[in-house]
Amino acid sequence: MATPHIAADVGEIAKTVLMPGDPLRAKFIADTYLKDVKRFNTVRNMFGYTGTYHGKPISVMGSGMGMPSIGIYSYELFQFFGVERIVRIGSCGAYTADLNLYDVVLAEYAWSESTFAQTQSGSSEPIHITHPSAELNRELEQIASKLDIPIHKGPIHSSDVFYRTSLDHVQEIHAAEGCLAVEMESFALFHNAKTLGKQAACLLTVSDNLITMEETTSEERQNAFTKMMDIALGLA
Repeated sequence: MATPHIAADVGEIAKTVLMPGDPLRAKFIADTYLKDVKRFNTVRNMFGYTGTYHGKPISVMGSGMGMPSIGIYSYELFQFFGVERIVRIGSCGAYTADLNLYDVVLAEYAWSESTFAQTQSGSSEPIHITHPSAELNRELEQIASKLDIPIHKGPIHSSDVFYRTSLDHVQEIHAAEGCLAVEMESFALFHNAKTLGKQAACLLTVSDNLITMEETTSEERQNAFTKMMDIALGLA
């Protein structure tokens, strides 16, 4: 059954979906890692693919940028296509000099100023923290350990704003909330999973550091993200 944003039939999407923000990165993963690939979505060029990894079915689909975008796609995947687990795999900006470029971060929870969760749930009280699935996080940790890939665990900041007028907030949020890094989607993903009784997690690769001001090129990001992909694909 197609939805307004995903033109797929039930059964065409695996129970586990990996979600990079960039649909072209979803295509890269499908082309590089998966066998017997079938593209199930092209609506708005938000590409989605299902294939097999070591003989097991897995899907990968872009989420777009920001909470409204991943909020739509993750909700439809969970609610209408029988998806049970979504793992966001994306980039982040480090809030601490202790994180180096290309380090992998596993989100223990997402903190945000966003009203996404409050609005979606109709809550009368602000909701500033959402959590991933503890079981899914444990599984990702075990896979990373088997692959001998170091990961950093901690809270992350999900922001609604990419271009702020100043970076004064970085050290404040790191000090007050303990956030290791910033991205723009996981808060909404975690909330949707909790609302619908599903599982979600978030693996991030450090693409820039807002303390040291180091950054990667787009080509370097594509090559460096493979560690994160290897961990997430292990779920298959």
